[in-house]
Order: sequence, then structure tokens, then C-alpha cells
Amino acid sequence: MTDVHTALAAATRRVGERIDAELLLLHLLGKPRSWLFAHADEALPAAVEAAFDALLARREAGEPVAYIIGRRGFWSLELEVTPATLIPRPETERLVELALERLPRDAPCRVADLGTGSGAIALSLARELPRAQIVATDASAAALAVAERNARRMGIANASFVEGDWLAPLAGQRFDLIASNPPYIESGDPHLAQGDLRFEPATALASGGDGLDDIRRIVTDAIPCLRPGGWLLFEHGWKQGDAARALLRVAGYADVFTAQDLEGRDRVSGGRMAERLHLG
Repeated sequence: MTDVHTALAAATRRVGERIDAELLLLHLLGKPRSWLFAHADEALPAAVEAAFDALLARREAGEPVAYIIGRRGFWSLELEVTPATLIPRPETERLVELALERLPRDAPCRVADLGTGSGAIALSLARELPRAQIVATDASAAALAVAERNARRMGIANASFVEGDWLAPLAGQRFDLIASNPPYIESGDPHLAQGDLRFEPATALASGGDGLDDIRRIVTDAIPCLRPGGWLLFEHGWKQGDAARALLRVAGYADVFTAQDLEGRDRVSGGRMAERLHLG
């Protein structure tokens, strides 16, 4: 039998990242990360070694760790994820931060999350804003089922989920803020055929020749769904800040901005609905 320290060292050589090896082993053992340090010399049972080897083989083939173990941490949440959902990224937490800066913490408000996937944005906002009502949409029934399971498991009752394409199922409703992490990769980008992206739903990643097709639609369709002074915020690629701001300005949004992520790259753009454009 192999001890924990030796098994992890060998696994790291196979998959290239120590954290990947640790997450896979901890998933099998059902232990917290602190357990690894206290039990580094402990021998792994043969059955665990065999199961660990099988998981490592899946990771070596490129399958994302989040799909192998079925979960991903985001904000303060531990989310179930499946191949029907995009894997939440740390960069998207910037969108949550910016939304929270624009929403009241001590008063009711209405928020829409478009293309919710696992529910990462919607459930993070619902957890932070218990007086808010969050409505999340997704065109994928399978993705919505994951988001609903996440909400039930965490006891989050102020988020609801509706199937439909972007804002289509929200016609006639008004919101204080609309948030989205839409597809924004160019459809011909070679990265779509590399690494973890090969395993994620293509419809959640790519959006036309310049990556902006869905963003264009959201910018336009959000106008009648925003209350006067309401905000639209969306994530985009790090080279798309200029184009995102131009789309917002042409559509008539006020206070247009782009915010950077922790690495200083353009990541989230948004604008506020001026009263003169409100169609309600």
C-alpha cells in the first residue's frame, strides 16, 4: 500500500497540478484538506488506490476536476456542477461584487440572472441579499435542474428559476438589476478545442464570429426590462471592454463603465437605464 504523501506526489506528476490531485483524493475519502497534512504517512487502502487511479486517468484525459467530483466552490457557496453547466470561474465573482455595490442590502429589490447555469450568480446574490427576489433564466432544462438542486440543498428560498432564452421568459417584468455571464468566446477560437473547454457546453462558451452576438441581444432586450435607474451588468472577454462599452452607449445606457478582474484585465461592463429610455 502507498501512503498519502507518496500517492499525492505521484498523482501530481501525472496531472500536473497538486491541487487537482488533492481534490480528487479528498473526494474519494470524504475528508477536508487539513486531513492530508495530519495523515500524510497513512497508508491508502487498495480499493482507494484503485479508485484514485481511475479518477486520475479521467483527469489525464482532460476531463475537468469539477465534473469528476461534481462540485465547484464559488463565492461563499459549494455548487453542484455537471456537464450541462458551465464551471463557475473566480473571475465571475467580480460580477457578483459589482452587483452587490448597486443593490440595497436592507430593502426589497428584483434581480434577474440570465443564463444561470449552476446558479452561481443568482444564488450568491440571493444569499447576500435576503430581501431581494432573484429570477434566473436558462435555455437548458438540464442546467436549471442543477441550479434548483443547489438552491434546495442550501435552503435558498428567494431565488426562482424559469426556462427560456435570455430575457424571453421575463417579458413584461421589471428589474432593479440584470446580470449575466453570457458566452463571449469567438466561435472560431482554437481554445474551444483545448483543455477543460472541450468538456463544457459549447452554447455556454461561444457566441458568433466576434464573441458578442449574445451580448448584443442582451444589451438591447434588457432595456424594457429595467426599472428607471436600473443596471445591466455582464461579464465579457478581456479584449472586449471597448466593444462592450460602445454597445451600451449606442443603446442609450448611462454611466457606462468597465471593471477589471484581479489580474487587471477588463472583465465586466455595465450601464444604468436612464428614465428617458424606460419603456414601462
